[in-house]
Amino acid sequence: MQTKSTIALVDDDRNILTSLRMALEAEGYNIKTYNDGASALEGMGEDPPDLAILDIKMPRMDGMELLRRLRQKSELPVIFLTSKDEEIDELFGLKMGADDYVSKPFSQRLLIERVKAVLRRAQPRDSAAAEDGKGTVLERGKLKLDPERHTCHWDGAPVTLTVTEFLILQALAQRPGVVKSRDALMDAAYDDQVYVDDRTIDSHIKRLRKKFKQVDPEFDVIETLYGVGYRFKESRA
Repeated sequence: MQTKSTIALVDDDRNILTSLRMALEAEGYNIKTYNDGASALEGMGEDPPDLAILDIKMPRMDGMELLRRLRQKSELPVIFLTSKDEEIDELFGLKMGADDYVSKPFSQRLLIERVKAVLRRAQPRDSAAAEDGKGTVLERGKLKLDPERHTCHWDGAPVTLTVTEFLILQALAQRPGVVKSRDALMDAAYDDQVYVDDRTIDSHIKRLRKKFKQVDPEFDVIETLYGVGYRFKESRA
């Protein structure tokens, strides 16, 4: 029997915590709730969940700072809850490593679908994935991706990626030289029922480049074709 996933809800609005807890428990998830970022950081450190849903504006420690501290030790999947007027916060959150965001006020059904999508992407690859080639190690020049272990190396050095970043990079590296539109990358990284806009993909690409340049300042294999999309540069060898 498959173990139920545990989700951490972090929001200072008790009404949201209560309603989301009931909705997610009805879907079969184990739920832990926190009223602020500081208590959430302590609680998740002692007993890590499978996914966290974080509000941005909270007392004691806001969602941005909580994500920053979580990312120092973990690539735990994270979904942000943001207000409609917090577009800058949304994009900044994605650059910091959030996997997705949902704007308030939101449909509980929409959030549940986002939760299911992120958890599916975070699950280890099974034998069926290995059979269709998605579970095999992918090597392109200095890049080595292992989907089954969710590991990434560049010239032998480890690069820690979120699930979304890994799937986008995998889609690009599978066919070097072939341009992938933003829509194609959305399809690779998100489920069909999940809507994301172009800027979401752009933010993930920027974060990918930043991570690789921390390992290799000369990293330049992800190319931008303005108005078209992105491609993984073909090896010169």
